[in-house]
Amino acid sequence: MSNKLSCCRALRTLPGNRHLPVVLLIVVCSLTCVPLAMAGGDAPGWMHALVNAPLPAHDEKTNAVLLYSETTVNVISVDKVKTQVREAYKILRPDGRNNGIVGVVFNPQKKVTYLRGWCIPAQGKDYEVKDKEAVEVSLTDVEGGELFSDVKEKLLRIPASDPGNIVGYEYEIEEHPLVLQDVWYFQERSPSRETRYSLQLPAGWEYTASWINHPEVQPVKTGANYWEWTLKDIAGIRAEAAMPPFKGVAGHMVVSFFPPGGHVAGRFVSWREMGDWYTNLTIDRRNASPEIKQRVATLTSTIPAPLDKMTAIAEFIQGEVRYVAIELGIGGHQPHAAAEVFSHRYGDCKDKATLMSSMLHQIGVESYYVVINSERGSVTPEMPAHVGAFNHMVLAIKLPDDVSSPILIATMQHPRLGRLLFFDPTNDLTPFGQIGGYLQSNWGLLVTPEGGELVQLPKLPAENNSIQRTGKFVLDTNGTLAGDVTERRFGDRARSQRTALRSVNRAADRIKPIENLLADSISTFQITKANVINLQHSDQPFEYQYSFVAKDYAKKAGDLLVVRLRALGTETDGVLETKDARKFPVEFSGPAKDVDTFEITLPTGYVVDDLPPAVDADFSFASYHSKSEVQGNLIRYTRTFEVKELSVPSSRAAELKKFYRIIAGDERNTAVLKVVTQ
Repeated sequence: MSNKLSCCRALRTLPGNRHLPVVLLIVVCSLTCVPLAMAGGDAPGWMHALVNAPLPAHDEKTNAVLLYSETTVNVISVDKVKTQVREAYKILRPDGRNNGIVGVVFNPQKKVTYLRGWCIPAQGKDYEVKDKEAVEVSLTDVEGGELFSDVKEKLLRIPASDPGNIVGYEYEIEEHPLVLQDVWYFQERSPSRETRYSLQLPAGWEYTASWINHPEVQPVKTGANYWEWTLKDIAGIRAEAAMPPFKGVAGHMVVSFFPPGGHVAGRFVSWREMGDWYTNLTIDRRNASPEIKQRVATLTSTIPAPLDKMTAIAEFIQGEVRYVAIELGIGGHQPHAAAEVFSHRYGDCKDKATLMSSMLHQIGVESYYVVINSERGSVTPEMPAHVGAFNHMVLAIKLPDDVSSPILIATMQHPRLGRLLFFDPTNDLTPFGQIGGYLQSNWGLLVTPEGGELVQLPKLPAENNSIQRTGKFVLDTNGTLAGDVTERRFGDRARSQRTALRSVNRAADRIKPIENLLADSISTFQITKANVINLQHSDQPFEYQYSFVAKDYAKKAGDLLVVRLRALGTETDGVLETKDARKFPVEFSGPAKDVDTFEITLPTGYVVDDLPPAVDADFSFASYHSKSEVQGNLIRYTRTFEVKELSVPSSRAAELKKFYRIIAGDERNTAVLKVVTQ
């Protein structure tokens, strides 16, 4: 995800061509301008050996299969590692053509020394494309922010990447590593026939290999300090809606290298050691300049309560320090000095966390870095310590013993450090005391002077992420429904609306979300009034107030009127309404609780003839309750939808499908009105 909530681009390390969809839209125009390679230039023998090779297991929806992949890592010294990669795909369907675009990331510490690609068509001569025909692009896109980075990508388009053809490539990287680790991503979206990983270490060096989402496989030692792992027939990972992040389900191996002679920079194998490594990167970064001290005094000197002081600092970081990432070299991991961030009034996630930590220290409040991945599920306690697991930075604030408030929700009791409040300074629309759903129940590396520790961030009560919708309507004898709606949003429900509207200048455009909501629920309507409340006040509930008229909302059936009681809003989801069996868990964005209350005043001369039954669907992962009742001359319909668990395993997919179908049935339920008999 390329937005400012996953802002450490240097930490988003992905293998070779497997991350190409992230940048594909950027380079399509550039690549179409690259001239096609001339026929000729025979593909190498290792590719031709694959022409008649059997394909791995696949189905009719498979776009391409990986026939062969080979990665050779040669660790020359602590300052130099060479990696050679060769891969070949067979294109099966038109959508598989993207496998003919090779993307190799590089930076001043990582040079691409060789790059070449070939196509073996089903008929005709081979095509070759050389390094000089590649284009280079800078990775500078961050949704909701800005990024300047020395990380670039070399892209090579292999011509004739058509169904039935084989495309392949080779490249070599020479790197000055920041950490003595490598990650072998052997499982990807395409099924793989055979994939290999080879490791060459200098004399006296050792390694450890940790397997993630795959049983451990022992290597074959083929020479002095030379090991080779081979895997065959690896299933591809087909995307499913609401599935865990790719890194959380794909098989990969983390390899750590250990030179003789003890500790060297960039060497760690445990979370504690990784915390030590990061502590060394951040020494003196939080030192306060005179200007920082003066600004803290200005912000807090007239505020007596410690919590209010902390809130004032948080709001300063959120509102006055713009998100801009300058990530050059080690800057992808190492924050800029607090004084520099304060002076420029911009920084990325780790920069904003650093400045906030420095300012909190000035009022006697300590805080700690928490390195995390903004996609929950990318990191689990079973994983080994490795830098590539993370892409974001937040703070854990040690709350003073005398600070207590109901607004401090995102807290945990640490056995050694006491109460810790988690806060994301980059998220400028979530108020102090809370965290977004992407952080809840997520695992992060807490960095303290004693080293690193993997901790699970708290899950907030569902009520803190909710939509509370109240509607009062009048139905006439022609079936027209008219009335007023008040809709209050909290937590991520509020943040998403503020994000959508923050760049909207025209008042008329601010009601677009209301129009979309009504369009999903009512076929014909006219908005007669609409207001947005608390758009700029993220510490308050976001609110819509609107009125509308919907003709023919109730349907006539002779002397009867049939009216749907669920006037607005949809809680059901068709995520599991597919022919294919579910393979991965279904992930919710966070705990949530929505409450709808609709009152419909009956038309003159009508009474209720039939009401739908109450619904009570209660599962461990979520619940849904609704009921309808007559109160005088009106019908009152209420319902509550709550997400309680953030992940539903595939073994319970049938239960979740049943749950959503129960909701869908209730959302279609109607009341029947009849004419009063004299």
